[in-house]
Amino acid sequence: MAGGRDHGGDLTGAIKRFGGAPGDWIDLSTGINRVPYPAPPASASALRDLPGRAAMDRLTGAARGAYGTGWPLLPLAGAQAAIQLLPVIAPEGPVRVLGPTYNEYAGAFEAVGRAVETVSDSGALAGAGLAVIVNPNNPDGRRLSPEALVRIAGTVGVLVVDESFADPHPALSLLPGACPGNVLVLRSFGKFYGLAGLRLGFVLGPEPLIAPMASRAGPWAVSGPALEAGALALADAGWREASRARLMAETARADALAEAAGWRPLGGTALFRLYDTCDAGAAQARLGRARIWSRIFPYSATWLRLGLPGSEAEWVRLEAALSA
Repeated sequence: MAGGRDHGGDLTGAIKRFGGAPGDWIDLSTGINRVPYPAPPASASALRDLPGRAAMDRLTGAARGAYGTGWPLLPLAGAQAAIQLLPVIAPEGPVRVLGPTYNEYAGAFEAVGRAVETVSDSGALAGAGLAVIVNPNNPDGRRLSPEALVRIAGTVGVLVVDESFADPHPALSLLPGACPGNVLVLRSFGKFYGLAGLRLGFVLGPEPLIAPMASRAGPWAVSGPALEAGALALADAGWREASRARLMAETARADALAEAAGWRPLGGTALFRLYDTCDAGAAQARLGRARIWSRIFPYSATWLRLGLPGSEAEWVRLEAALSA
């Protein structure tokens, strides 16, 4: 658990409470695609050699093609690495985050002594030195249009837009448009491509904001295996489109199962769903006894977030757990 903050994805606590071995569990506590890109094993050279310019150029070219953008781009070891670097470029003034959302933003700034205000309305971001919007949002899937984001950018010093869950929702992305002078966009590779262990992500924006982050990240911010697998996956438009279509269809299936169990859908994305369960702790325990792990939140007694199963066998187990 990074920095002591609450996250999904760690089965240790689930096993301690409910038993079993890691292989017994279906981990739906994250928004990571459980049908990953079929990347081949890393080549000997990717494992052996220091990452080189040619491999970096292949990755950045594939990323620009996948995201439909010409913005300056910095590959990093996951979107989390970009979050950790944001204090380097934050101007004076309040730091405001549109919440509730991913808790690492507040943590990154608080770690360097910057106070963070969490606001529930985008209009309250105005006047911030640096403002953060996750779009679509984690965990409720709140969405803002690119046009709305550009308007908000005009009211703050620097706007950070986290598009970690935008791959299935390309119309929400700022990246195909012009690059504003005060906007950074973060993209996660591991979530949509289901390869979170590679630790790959990107920050895109104007050079004056990217350059200090690149300097702090150092010359080898991304591993050779991540450069290699990322370039392959991001260049595979057929896999990307098929995965978008599958995920969009499966959100309806997940919502139908949840409603049949008496839960109310509250939103989400094509990678995870959010439900009002009346009692989130009891709902998590119900799934936990079936060795299915989910995510609940310290700020809500009723919200439960559920990723999407990755196989028909996993769907059958989820349905059985919800109907028990």
